[in-house]
Amino acid sequence: MTPQERTVEPAMAPSPASSPYLSLRQAVRPAIFAHFLLAEDQERARQLAAECEDLLFLTRELLKAAGLADILGVGGADLGADPGSAPPEEEDGGDRQAQLLGAYAEAGMLWAKVVGSTMALAQALLGRGDRDGARRLAGFLADAGEDGPAAELNIQLGKAVWDSCRGPLQDISNTMPAAAIGTAIDALRVVLLEVPEDFPDRNREVNRFLPPLDASVLAIMREQEIDIPYSSRVEHIAAGGVARYPDIVKLSLDEIAAEFDGLCHRPGHQ
Repeated sequence: MTPQERTVEPAMAPSPASSPYLSLRQAVRPAIFAHFLLAEDQERARQLAAECEDLLFLTRELLKAAGLADILGVGGADLGADPGSAPPEEEDGGDRQAQLLGAYAEAGMLWAKVVGSTMALAQALLGRGDRDGARRLAGFLADAGEDGPAAELNIQLGKAVWDSCRGPLQDISNTMPAAAIGTAIDALRVVLLEVPEDFPDRNREVNRFLPPLDASVLAIMREQEIDIPYSSRVEHIAAGGVARYPDIVKLSLDEIAAEFDGLCHRPGHQ
């Protein structure tokens, strides 16, 4: 191999993100999960059977197309090589090259269908309240380099989490009883834990609930004539002092939760 060839070769080989349908281990991960869903729960399997079977069928066809490309001359279990780097011309080299390119094209189209089927399965899972399953499928797509579909699933996942917490969040006010405060803190923690961090305005939306929530904690502290330590930010947060700092929203929520937990564990608390 000449120095020029050594220079050109890395540039010719596409990255996994540019041809993810050729990485077979990545391609079968959604199908593995679909098999798990079908085997895990017979009742749920009946509800999700159509989506799972579509995904398994498309993955099977994808593997056939990728396998054909392998047989035609690429070689190796991972077909992440350049489809143009075919074997030297033989008597039927032109036909083999055409078949190889056709197999790659078919694999590419099938990968697009696998991605679409994976998204359909994730949406079905979200419709049944299985956010963990949808999150796993979004992770599979992200790992395979499908950032766009993965981001779309994460947005849908985020909306589902917000919807599940809507009730307790709508009840947040400056005059909440202790039970409602605890429920609201739990709901906001679920949002920060389960809504993807890159969900549009996640931290800013959580941040706007903190001043009224904290004001309720502060009202109880004053009612019970509890001395507020100099190091505490409870008055600062209640006055809206965190509005400009969404990046520290988790820290602010933890501080509110710590103050509230202290109230709940004070001697004589009922």
